[in-house]
Amino acid sequence: MTHVLLTRREGAVLVLSNNNMAARNALSFEFYTAVTDALREAAIDPSIGAIVLTGEGGHFCSGGDLRQLAKRRELAVQERRVLLEGLHDLIRAVRDCPKPVIAAVEGAAAGAGLSLAMACDMLVAAKDAKFTVAYVKVGLTPDGGATAFLAEFVSRQVLTELCLTGAPLSGEQMHALGAVNRLVASGGALSTAIALAAEISKGPQQAMGRIKNLCRHAMRHSLEDQLELEAQSMVEAMGSVESMEGIDAFLNKRQPNYVRSANEHLYFTPRT
Repeated sequence: MTHVLLTRREGAVLVLSNNNMAARNALSFEFYTAVTDALREAAIDPSIGAIVLTGEGGHFCSGGDLRQLAKRRELAVQERRVLLEGLHDLIRAVRDCPKPVIAAVEGAAAGAGLSLAMACDMLVAAKDAKFTVAYVKVGLTPDGGATAFLAEFVSRQVLTELCLTGAPLSGEQMHALGAVNRLVASGGALSTAIALAAEISKGPQQAMGRIKNLCRHAMRHSLEDQLELEAQSMVEAMGSVESMEGIDAFLNKRQPNYVRSANEHLYFTPRT
């Protein structure tokens, strides 16, 4: 039996790879469960500092499997909703994971594949990668948070055009919009994402979890709400083992050892 998710370690980096190459890494309920479980385990493993999400065979993810989606018309609406929530729970799991999650995108990131890539904290993409929300071409509507994620980078008018035409955006265009952190030549997304994750994984895990939480809320909070959330995070961080280690290292002109502090403290759980 082929595993829907391949996992491997690159030092402190956990690499999760969609392994449905026959269908350009189309999504499945088994994939939702496998990734969600892997993220949950990574969150409490102090030896993992960051996670890279990618796809096998030159494509990130082609979205939902249309053959499977066609069968759902036979189900009651409530049953369809349960299956759809598997995808949405996956998006929430990526968002809520306290460890940084970086997408490495080659080839297609279509439909829910686009949603999954943009749910990640950072995105590395090949110049010729293709990002699309082409649901309209098969009589469907966006899911997985696609409209919410894209709305952070384009106007309502541009978002509407993208969704009504299904026109693709290249990796270069996504980078110009600010949605892509690193733009690379074809074939270079994974190695670049792993290098970025390796650098980030050296940092303080509790602090990074709090920072990720702050960044997630920043776009939607008022200034007063964000000031409150920042204050809560800062006063907690001031009393942490990590800040004690980081400040002492800075004052004594040495490199901090955050791995040790991660092993000495329970992991931070972000607020909703």
